[in-house]
Amino acid sequence: MDAAMDTSKVTSNGQVTIPIDFRKLLHVKPGNKVLFFQRDNGDVVIENASVSAIKKAQMAFSGAAEDFGYKTEEDVLDDIMRLRYEKQ
Repeated sequence: MDAAMDTSKVTSNGQVTIPIDFRKLLHVKPGNKVLFFQRDNGDVVIENASVSAIKKAQMAFSGAAEDFGYKTEEDVLDDIMRLRYEKQ
């Protein structure tokens, strides 16, 4: 499979237009922010900043449910209902 490729001109202000196919791939819409970073191998990557934040949060909380003894989604919902009841 060939990697996707396109070009964009850099303006005098350093701005570029993200080609539409890449906007679709990144789920980028007007007003969204994008994140640029460089990997250890030198590759430059662009990501949808919101998606990147969600991925980081998921990684940070990975395994947290097990740490609290939750085995199913229902366990979490039961605990939420219990806490709401106790708060009343």
